[in-house]
Amino acid sequence: MIELSATANGRVALVTGAARGIGLGIAAWLVCEGWQVVLADLDRERGSRVAKALGEGAWFVTMDVADEEQVTLGVAQVLGQFGRLDALVCNAAVADPHNITLEALDLAYWNRVLAVNLSGPMLLAKHCAPYLRAHGGAIVNLTSTRAGQSEPDTEAYAASKGGLLALTHALAISLGPEIRVNAVSPGWIDARDPSVRRAEPLSDVDHAQHPAGRVGTVEDVAAIVAWLLSRDAGFITGQEFVVDGGMTKKMVYA
Repeated sequence: MIELSATANGRVALVTGAARGIGLGIAAWLVCEGWQVVLADLDRERGSRVAKALGEGAWFVTMDVADEEQVTLGVAQVLGQFGRLDALVCNAAVADPHNITLEALDLAYWNRVLAVNLSGPMLLAKHCAPYLRAHGGAIVNLTSTRAGQSEPDTEAYAASKGGLLALTHALAISLGPEIRVNAVSPGWIDARDPSVRRAEPLSDVDHAQHPAGRVGTVEDVAAIVAWLLSRDAGFITGQEFVVDGGMTKKMVYA
């Protein structure tokens, strides 16, 4: 078992889908706050590399969150390595919201999206709950503003995120008061790698259409996730926090 360093806060978080994008941003933020963070992802090569770059506060495990055997093994590895678990962030997802038209939607694709985006968080909560309960832990599920609004041809993604929002409040009631469970629903977050953002910057129109004046960043999401995991949020459970620069409150007329 690893001994946490003197600069650590003694708490351990498991973040799924953490090899890139929002998940990596959350993991990096938590490491900076003194957490020991376990990054879980299907991409072993990239996940191992970014965990190493984050330093001693980060550790990587390979995991397909839709596979219960892999979830069970991954959680056991975390407990074997650190002896405790204080927080779970369910971020792993089939992230492209667009499928093809409904008439051509393949059932296997539909099932895979729901397996990763909805069944995955359920499996993680199921297997992490005993250890989170022991330390008064917290869960944050990454949902989406698409749980409440849609573009055409996004049935699988929208359904999975709407289901995850409902799962969040169901878990909050089932697991409370020992474990708090909340959801963060990002809007447009520029989660591309820095090199891509520099090479292909977003337009002024992209930013200006947001009431907040800009497209979101992974740090915008990471900040509220970190707060929800903190003891400062001890009276907050079963809630959705929308991080979208105000877009879902904006009336748009042609």
